[in-house]
Amino acid sequence: QVQLVESGGGLVQAGGSLRLSCAASGIIFSDNVVGWYRQAPGKQREWVATITSGGSTNYANSVKGRFTISRDSGKNTVYLQMNSLKPEDTAVYYCYAFVHWGQGTQVTVSS
Repeated sequence: QVQLVESGGGLVQAGGSLRLSCAASGIIFSDNVVGWYRQAPGKQREWVATITSGGSTNYANSVKGRFTISRDSGKNTVYLQMNSLKPEDTAVYYCYAFVHWGQGTQVTVSS
């Protein structure tokens, strides 16, 4: 059974930083494309960042230069380092791999 568990969300002031983690069981992250998505209240879920099995990364324009996705294969965990946070980054952040989603972690950025 595949489980993706996100953690690291919280409340932060604008300009601050958070690091989200997504720990997996039942699936090997280094064999898959892993992505972070987010969903703000009243909005559709949107793609944030992706890391491929080869380690290539891609980012949505809205977060490029501020967010960094990375992977620790030994821990089977993917991270999302979020710097220079803005109020518009407020959302529930979800980890995604293959067809599996995590439960999400709330990020709230106050102005």
